[in-house]
Amino acid sequence: MKALFISLLVLNLLSLSFSELCNPHDKKVLLQIKNHFGDPYLLASWLSDTDCCTSWNAVECDPTTNRIVSLRIFSGDLSGEIPAEVGDLPYLETLEFHKLTNITGPIPPSISNLIHLISLRLSRLNLTGPVPDSFSKLKNLRVLVLSFNSLSGSIPSSLALMPEIDILELDRNNLTGPIPESFGNFAGRVPGISLSHNQLSGKIPASLDNTDFRLIDFSRNKLEGDASMLFGPNKTSGSVDLSRNLLEFNLSKVVFPNTLTYLDVNHNKIFGSIPTQMTQLNYLSLNVSYNRLCGQIPQGGKLQTLDYTAYFHNRCLCGAPLASCK
Repeated sequence: MKALFISLLVLNLLSLSFSELCNPHDKKVLLQIKNHFGDPYLLASWLSDTDCCTSWNAVECDPTTNRIVSLRIFSGDLSGEIPAEVGDLPYLETLEFHKLTNITGPIPPSISNLIHLISLRLSRLNLTGPVPDSFSKLKNLRVLVLSFNSLSGSIPSSLALMPEIDILELDRNNLTGPIPESFGNFAGRVPGISLSHNQLSGKIPASLDNTDFRLIDFSRNKLEGDASMLFGPNKTSGSVDLSRNLLEFNLSKVVFPNTLTYLDVNHNKIFGSIPTQMTQLNYLSLNVSYNRLCGQIPQGGKLQTLDYTAYFHNRCLCGAPLASCK
């Protein structure tokens, strides 16, 4: 009987030791976050008497240190501002709030304390206020996605100081002002960049001539002037979308990279003719409609296989798939 009692005691002690893997500080912070949101059903598994490393949804622990390294909350009924306490999870590598349209208010500056952060996604929320200049402190950040919000103000030039940034998506906000000159001189790798559906204005910085973006989306802004510096024979861009701006330059003088498979420049003021070099490109998608182009569409490559809508509404562009030139 005594042996049975000791065995049960040992099992209970083992059970307790295994149930408390979660770091006490991290657990306290997570419970503060839950309380901030008013104990929502979405976080119902976050119970003080269970282990956050094994029993709680939306969080992940490092298997060696048992510190919280991932907090991903999405697609549920959650209201209020993102709490400042998210900045008190010092080992966090992934932070995501996504598809939570009742999340409002500004981006908490405390996020800039998360020096181990690799991926930050605050998308399809209803955030307001500026993009924090202090994000430049996140030297390990590779993914920054702030899409589908109501962020305002200018784009901080300091974002170019993040040496590891690989994906930079600020699209579908209310951002104003110019594209920063610093985006022609990223501190490390050059990210795929999306700034579409904002209110950006002014000229595209000439410094971008020095930068080889694999993906650019500047569409649906108020950008004007020249965009030819985004192209060149030594660049490796695969996708460029400049549609629905006020851009005005001579397309016939542009040399496109051989890697380009997607080009959309519709609804601008681009003039000149379509260069013969475009017959050598392996386009998956091309749209030069609603511009001021003239001359015959060059014969060859995939240019004649595209639908006429890729070319229509130009000043005097002609030839298949449009009407023949007179």
